[in-house]
Amino acid sequence: MTVQDSATPTTSIAVSSGTLLAALGVVAFSLTFPSTVWGLESFGPWSLVTVRSVLAALVAGGFLLALPVPVPDRSHWVALAVVGGGVVVGFPLLTTLALQTSTSSHAAVVVGLLPLTTAAYAALRTGRRPSRTFWFAALAGAGVVIAFTVRQSGGALHAGDLYLFGALLVCAAGYTEGGRLAAVMPGWQVIGWALMLCLPLSLAGSAVALSFEPVHMSVHGVIGLVWVAAGSTFFGLYVWYRGMAQIGIARASQLQLAQPLLTLVWSLTLLGERLSPAAPLAAVAVLVCIAATQRARS
Repeated sequence: MTVQDSATPTTSIAVSSGTLLAALGVVAFSLTFPSTVWGLESFGPWSLVTVRSVLAALVAGGFLLALPVPVPDRSHWVALAVVGGGVVVGFPLLTTLALQTSTSSHAAVVVGLLPLTTAAYAALRTGRRPSRTFWFAALAGAGVVIAFTVRQSGGALHAGDLYLFGALLVCAAGYTEGGRLAAVMPGWQVIGWALMLCLPLSLAGSAVALSFEPVHMSVHGVIGLVWVAAGSTFFGLYVWYRGMAQIGIARASQLQLAQPLLTLVWSLTLLGERLSPAAPLAAVAVLVCIAATQRARS
């Protein structure tokens, strides 16, 4: 279940805690694209995705073994498979392929449509209907992201955008199912079991990919790999799912409207990419939309 708006102090604390956790997840996710670009300096796209998943699974498996964690109920394994297919395999693979031809900043603003995609998927999947104010603010935020994307790309979409749009769909499904599962088990167990479920595929994929794609080790490449494995895939999804369980899938998803702009900052400072002059205006508009969605009652 998700936390409902209420005037009670306990609920207010829970909502604040859930918002903080989801926001930490957004910060972790905002570093994913720059880290992936760094990782691609050392690894091929298929190697980076599969090795990333294996390392994240090792971290998750260590926690699952060290703590008395029960095996999920049989009824939860289908949802865990959706989580694994969406956020462990699908999204990392599609975005990594896109980043071979797209810049980190361009990919960030395209994937800025993820909050609206997630909210729509969650509404269909869970039967919850956010208010009209919520949808108006969400659509406004998505409009800002689309306008910013078109302006930044010179009015033409890149070939990698097809990968990015596919990533939106699979990630929205993974976020929604993970958010639902986080209501009945801790968020770290949700992503932990999803990673373990994908481990056989990840190990096989790593063996094949590493045999075909050359590896050129560098400091940036190692840092990028470590972050996307431990930071984005494990820690980020842990706090993200836990936050979603407390404040609701649709509302938490709107915090990700800030993610593209955070990624733009990382792309500028870490990768030296040029920042569009429209970024400050887009930042203000997106933050206004975030405030509106957070105030809107379900």
